[in-house]
Order: sequence, then structure tokens, then C-alpha cells
Amino acid sequence: MSIITIKQKGDFKKADAYFKALNKSPWFNVLDKYGKLGVDALSRATPVDTGKTASCWEYKIEKKKDQITISWNNTNVVDGVPIAVILQYGHGTRNGGYVHGKDYIKPALEEIFEKLANEAWEEVSKLC
Repeated sequence: MSIITIKQKGDFKKADAYFKALNKSPWFNVLDKYGKLGVDALSRATPVDTGKTASCWEYKIEKKKDQITISWNNTNVVDGVPIAVILQYGHGTRNGGYVHGKDYIKPALEEIFEKLANEAWEEVSKLC
């Protein structure tokens, strides 16, 4: 019968320090900046009738144990219907017609996502 022996030398100090530094990075400030830019981009891109939907964009940053997320939301809801969503995807009308949607959310946020990814990569690279 053979015995398997495993020996380990060293520790994970560098990896632990790296991940602790990631947690202390200015992620909130970066996301706050892009949250505001996203609200501005969405407001400008939203199809305008009365302007209410365009003015109802907001963002939220949530920090959990191992992640930080940013989300954008539109608070213009009429009779339980989120107006930003029906502008995006289209909707039926009362008289049986149909209004086609306009893809305005993705194009508005594409540049924001790209800039955010680049800045996040720069922040992570500083820690290496």
C-alpha cells in the first residue's frame, strides 16, 4: 500500500492582500459617476411625448458581501405598466392597434458600459 504525501510551502498573503485591496478600492465612487452618466444618457435617449418618462430615470448602487451592482430604473408607472418598458418593446392600444417599440435603452447605455469597464480595469490594474 502506498501513501500519498502532499507538502505545501508558502501562503496566500499576496492573494489575500490583493482581494482586500479590491474591496477597499473606490468602486462606489466609480459606479456613482457612471450611474449619473447613465441617467443622463437614458433621459436624453428616451422617446419624448410629455417628457415625464425621460425625467423619471434613477440609479441604485448595492454593495453585498462579495459584489457591488449598479442598476437603472424608471419610476414612471401608469396603472401598473412601466412606461419605459412599453416604449422599448412596444404595446397594444385600446382600439386594437399596435405601437412598435424603439430600442433606446441599450444604445444609450453601451458607451457608459464601455467606459465603466475600461475605468474598472484601470482600477484593478493599479492593485497588481
